[in-house]
Amino acid sequence: MPLVTQRMVAIACVLLLPLVTVVYGNYWVNDNSMLRVWSFTTWCWLLPAIPFLWWQHTLRLPDVATFTARLWKPFVIGVAFGIADVLIIKGILHPQPYDSLPPFLQPFPYSIFLYTAGAIEVELYYRLIPLGLALWGIQKWVHTRWQTFVFSLIAVLTALREPLEQWPDGVWWFVCYAFGSGFLMNLIQAMYFKNQGFWATLLLRLGHYSIWHIALGLYVQYVELAR
Repeated sequence: MPLVTQRMVAIACVLLLPLVTVVYGNYWVNDNSMLRVWSFTTWCWLLPAIPFLWWQHTLRLPDVATFTARLWKPFVIGVAFGIADVLIIKGILHPQPYDSLPPFLQPFPYSIFLYTAGAIEVELYYRLIPLGLALWGIQKWVHTRWQTFVFSLIAVLTALREPLEQWPDGVWWFVCYAFGSGFLMNLIQAMYFKNQGFWATLLLRLGHYSIWHIALGLYVQYVELAR
């Protein structure tokens, strides 16, 4: 299969699952009003990222059509972050059973679609677009000897965005943990993005979501709420 065709298929996959999420959620919403439903307008907001996916190779990143065996590593790192969140937030802060699904969980199997689509959206707008623009500017205008330093600085700044937007409430040690783990995960993702491209950073987030949103949701839905 030609590389251009492979690239088109890869980008289609990035867009297809969120589109399925829109159809699935809107079809099921009448039966389950607690669903967090994507609209078609929300899906359309993914489209401006397509050029950034298409031209990854021009930024000296792995082509979006390229998949390597090393991609399991960022996924495992994401799983580790998810396990830590479950142990601290569910295990220590909220050990008592839930009497309904909390806002950060959704019914299974819809949770698979929603949080995969959510991970794609976050990685397009928190990583691909800002860091893609940063790499383009750095390679065009920054002297070679300063490129690593400038990218590291931009990586730190972009890694602050999500934990600052999701600033938690609670005891001081939990605030420190939530901010620190969120910042560290985003920073690791930025480094993976530079070295291994979009799929690596997406899989890291999917590893986190698979534990924190999906597996925990399964436990709450089928164990705690079934009692």
